[in-house]
Amino acid sequence: MTRKQFLSTAAAKAAPALSLGQAGGRPKNVLFLLSDQHRPSSMSLLGDPYAKTPNLDALAREGVRFSNTYCTNPVCTPSRASILTGLYTHTHRTWNNTTPWPFEFKTMAHHFSRAGYISALIGKMHFVDAQTHGFDYRMDFNDWFQYLGPKTKLYAEELARANSGCGLPQIDDLWRDFGDPWLDAREKDDRKGFVHVGRASKIPERDHQESFVARESIRFLKRFGKQHPFFLISSYLKPHDPFMPASKWAKMYPAGSVELPDTWGKVNLDRVPKEIRGRIEVDRPTPELQEPEQARMRMRMYYGSVAQLDDAIGQVLRALRELDLEKDTVIIYSSDHGEMLGEHGLWNKFVFYEPSVGVPLIVKAPGAESGVCNALVSQTSLFATMLEMCGISVPGGLDGASLAPFVREPHRKSDAPVYSEYALNSKNARYMIRHGDWKYSFYVNDSAELYNLRDDPKEMNNLAGEASHREKEAEMKQRLFAWRRPAEIKA
Repeated sequence: MTRKQFLSTAAAKAAPALSLGQAGGRPKNVLFLLSDQHRPSSMSLLGDPYAKTPNLDALAREGVRFSNTYCTNPVCTPSRASILTGLYTHTHRTWNNTTPWPFEFKTMAHHFSRAGYISALIGKMHFVDAQTHGFDYRMDFNDWFQYLGPKTKLYAEELARANSGCGLPQIDDLWRDFGDPWLDAREKDDRKGFVHVGRASKIPERDHQESFVARESIRFLKRFGKQHPFFLISSYLKPHDPFMPASKWAKMYPAGSVELPDTWGKVNLDRVPKEIRGRIEVDRPTPELQEPEQARMRMRMYYGSVAQLDDAIGQVLRALRELDLEKDTVIIYSSDHGEMLGEHGLWNKFVFYEPSVGVPLIVKAPGAESGVCNALVSQTSLFATMLEMCGISVPGGLDGASLAPFVREPHRKSDAPVYSEYALNSKNARYMIRHGDWKYSFYVNDSAELYNLRDDPKEMNNLAGEASHREKEAEMKQRLFAWRRPAEIKA
């Protein structure tokens, strides 16, 4: 039987449920809080001097924080497809942000619905086309725009271009025939590229996507929380660009309040792949970021966005508690990928350095102990984890095993590697493996990277190509190719 058949037919024999899966005869609920582009280290709990995240900090203290979690692809749509299907990119074939998710790969929403749950998605998921992928209840960007009414123009101006990653359009095909309807309706600003450095938003705070998602998530909990077991994804755009938090949050970080990363301007450009060198030398989306003061402004607005995100999440968590649902609910927080935020002189995601490919992950389960898990884990495991923790049969053919054993025992050891991929089916394809302290990145048409994260956590000393590390590089390459030989390499 093929993997496709496994995922499209009846579920395989269930794994043993986490002993905290049910109480009072009713299955556990799941609240999955998902953000976009949150750096794994940008929490005040972790010592980030600028992050203000009291609500996420509290959740991390009460649950299990996974300190070494990796997305499968450092860009929105492929990463989210992996989260919802439990598959790596080369399996689910959602190659990039314009590829519709293949219909035959069923999401965790299908499985929760079949088990009698009401499955809900409120906020961003970047589905690309009109498939609902198993959700019974769905509110996305178009519902937010309907709420905004004429204020949608303010958001169109913040984006300044068509950008489905930010929901305008929500579905690319809607604008393909006749072009961008906002093209001549926006008031232009002074940005040099197509992404603004960042500023305070002109949209009132109550109208931001985060406020809308929090409010509608709470409405869902009030309406359905007591009646049915639920699987709710409450999904926020921040801290993804536009880095334009509401005024209150933008003012938290005045000029002079942040400093550039200590890796800024210090990368040896002769020792990194041409792709990385090009991104450091020219940031096409935001050329202003070559100027230190503009770079600091972008950092300030990013951290304002993180603080606003944290506040919205706090509203949902308080409502869950006030509605007396917390004791019966598994709460999970993660993000689809990270953000470089000036590290190495890089911005955005798309690369395999820790701030980009790493993600935060917190799991709080009723009856489970709190702690920190340092094992290497992949977001492909979230699918099986949520099902097992609710006592639902886990299908065969998944690429990630359940993390429930680590929720039971956070200090549990694991020697399993994790992987990530980017730009598959293109001349710029690249693949990554992290195993133990070592990370190796293979670029199909570029030079490789090899880092020892214990000795070099900032990933500034590329050991690939050095005679003293030839054996380790060969070993890591062999491990990577044993998992997935790049399709772009012809035999």
